[in-house]
Amino acid sequence: MTGHPVPPVGPPLRPEEERTWAVLAHALPLLVSFVAPLVIWLVLRGRGPFVEHHAKESLNFQITVLGVAAGTVVAAVITFGLLAFVPYLVLVAGAVLHVLGAVAASRGEWYRYPVSVRLVR
Repeated sequence: MTGHPVPPVGPPLRPEEERTWAVLAHALPLLVSFVAPLVIWLVLRGRGPFVEHHAKESLNFQITVLGVAAGTVVAAVITFGLLAFVPYLVLVAGAVLHVLGAVAASRGEWYRYPVSVRLVR
């Protein structure tokens, strides 16, 4: 990505539409992982700063959670199952933070995950 503004593919979204898509960007990863915020960001970028922010935040957090979960699975294997519970803790914490993000988006608040590698800017 070069940092240049992307021309919108459609008309700007109304505030309630932006809020709805922002909530979905946080809630749908609970079902389909990083795919939902990625699609929302790619399809709706340039059509509203609120939904774009939330989709990118959710996507970055989902990438972070997947990376940490993979690392904890490796740690569990190396310790012969001693740390087998840790990947589940990571996934539960991720789910809780996604719900908090969805609630914040539904209130119209700008939300940033407390721990996230920001790969998508």
